[in-house]
Amino acid sequence: MFSGIDEVDWASMEHAYGPADDVPVLLRGLASADPAERESALDGMYGAVHHQGDVYACTLACIPFLFELAVDPEVQDRGSVVELLTSIGGFDLDEDDDEIDEDEIEGAANYAMAAAAVTAGAGVFFDLIADEDPGVRLAAPLALATLHRHPVRVLALLRERLPAEPDEEVRLALVEAAGRIALRHRPLAGRVAQWLTLLADRERAPGLRLAALAQLARCSPDALPRDVVPVVSGLLRELRTAPDGAPELDQDGEPDVDTEAEPEAEPVGCTDVARAEQAAAPTLVGQLRALTAQDNAGRGAPWAADLLRTLHVGLDDRVGDRTALLVDQLRSPDRWQRIDAVRMSGGLIRAWRGSYEELVALVGDQLADPDPRLADAASHVLEELFSLAAPTADALAARLAADPGGWVKEWASGPPGLGSTVKALARLGDARAVPALAAALELPEVPHDVGFAVTHLGPAGRPLAGALRRRLAGVALDEGAYDRASPLLAGLTGLRAGEATPEVLRVLRGAPEYRGEWLRTAALRALGSFGTAAREAVPELRAMLRRPGTATEAAEALWAVAGDRDAVLPVLIEGLGSDQVHDRRGAATALGALGPRAAVVAPRLRGLLSHEELWLRVDAAIALWEVTGRQEESTEVLLAAWEQNRHVRVRVAECLARMGPVGPASAAAQVLRAELCSVRRHNALDGGYGSHDTYEDEKLLALCRQALRGTGKTGKGSTA
Repeated sequence: MFSGIDEVDWASMEHAYGPADDVPVLLRGLASADPAERESALDGMYGAVHHQGDVYACTLACIPFLFELAVDPEVQDRGSVVELLTSIGGFDLDEDDDEIDEDEIEGAANYAMAAAAVTAGAGVFFDLIADEDPGVRLAAPLALATLHRHPVRVLALLRERLPAEPDEEVRLALVEAAGRIALRHRPLAGRVAQWLTLLADRERAPGLRLAALAQLARCSPDALPRDVVPVVSGLLRELRTAPDGAPELDQDGEPDVDTEAEPEAEPVGCTDVARAEQAAAPTLVGQLRALTAQDNAGRGAPWAADLLRTLHVGLDDRVGDRTALLVDQLRSPDRWQRIDAVRMSGGLIRAWRGSYEELVALVGDQLADPDPRLADAASHVLEELFSLAAPTADALAARLAADPGGWVKEWASGPPGLGSTVKALARLGDARAVPALAAALELPEVPHDVGFAVTHLGPAGRPLAGALRRRLAGVALDEGAYDRASPLLAGLTGLRAGEATPEVLRVLRGAPEYRGEWLRTAALRALGSFGTAAREAVPELRAMLRRPGTATEAAEALWAVAGDRDAVLPVLIEGLGSDQVHDRRGAATALGALGPRAAVVAPRLRGLLSHEELWLRVDAAIALWEVTGRQEESTEVLLAAWEQNRHVRVRVAECLARMGPVGPASAAAQVLRAELCSVRRHNALDGGYGSHDTYEDEKLLALCRQALRGTGKTGKGSTA
């Protein structure tokens, strides 16, 4: 083995962390008899040689040696090697992307060479599909489906192998590989769908039937049965009662197991490593594997969650079916099925619009479960729902009262934060969150997000103003002042607590050099929110009009506090001409707040309607309407921006709602109605999300309805 490995000039190559002269050690480590050394070597391959999916010259040089490892029966954990080869060779270059940067040319060439090299050797995976090692058999089907040039032969082999395969998880991998073939080779999708339909209809094993339905949803959703929801619900019930399914539950819903009994030996195979072996290799791969093992501990069918996620992705915009499936899961006596359902409910609601009252209420029911994993998962989902969590208000309050230790979470690094239950209840504006927030304000270190929770409480948070003032007065104005003061300033801003003006002025005057501009901006926003109650700050605000960096914010605050047009208008006009887009946007927004009293700047704002920066065009268009009262030219710019960037839609809708009512046949009305008819949330992302995505989208929907009803004509100013 490894013939010629020392003849490769590894030192002339590089990987993610420098010279690649350590690659031979990693390759030999993959063949080691020591499980810790094997795992460390695998970690190094993914961490350096194939870092985040990258392909380097040294990655290409590894391919022949990885194939040697994959086919040598003396090597252990060969399934991991097959998975590594699949990852190296399975990257699809976008054939439609004709524009490649010069810096990307070498990388693209490496990907192409890797795909060619691994594909050329993919024939060996035919023999591995019947290997004695179940871990190899688990990895081989996906390798064939991803890499082999003859998908018809691969599909025939998958069908032939399925009846003979004894391992349940490998059988599921064979079905998944068929779905991969259908996605990669669309002419074969019909043939694959026919086989999957037969499996779903006639196969006796509920896991395999569920796998077939999941892959049908993924590659041929139109072939799914009409009654897919009751069918899948029935399969989940079978899995709960099958001999090889989840453990039987006692009358309290707990697995009926002898906790004092000696644990059975773990099965060998797939890609699992015994816990004793894992403990000896504290690698990233090992940690991920250990986390997976911990998450799956006690599950009878740990693969069921992945199958259900695949099914949900395939069902896509069939929100009603997906909701019904999750409702059924959340009523299951199997706690693991409920945990999976809670997590998938968060993903569904975050990406799709729908009627979720029943689903959310059932998520709320999990807050009372004695298993902290289930209760914590539910509270994390509810935290992101804001007003949609209203059906769970009482359940949240009950959990908050029962778990005072969960009010605040400590982290190994960084400041403490509020627990999910506190934040979820506060975001509902529920006064029952106040005692927990008051307790958090008494801690030696105030949680970094306490002020934002107070903001959502609205009037219910007024009892917290005194504590916020007292803590702000005690903040040391040193280099850590911003981190300690900004949460307190945010809370006072949300409460419009004008009585805190002396404490805010202290911060404004004594802000340190480090992050001082950020801190002064936060203080100025607080003073502006206080309005006329902050009149004692007027001299300070006037003086700050001449201070670079925060002049616009000072002018905005001075207008809100004193309404002094003559003092603030020249400063804002100057800001409008700044060479920084951020400063120009701030000035435009502040000028809009002046309304007709800033009409003199209309020509300047009009000149920004064609600026290359979209967000500045939007701010200028809104300000132009606010100072002139004329809608036409502003609306045209706003609607164009709406189509160009979905993330600007909330801001545009706020303006349209204040302009209202929009004409029923107008372009604006058509855009708003189209948004309301869309099932997909406007800010839903594939592969990522923000904690406020659902809140922002629900706000957009409310503003669209408001604009169409024409109830938002409240004059110039924010609708918040």
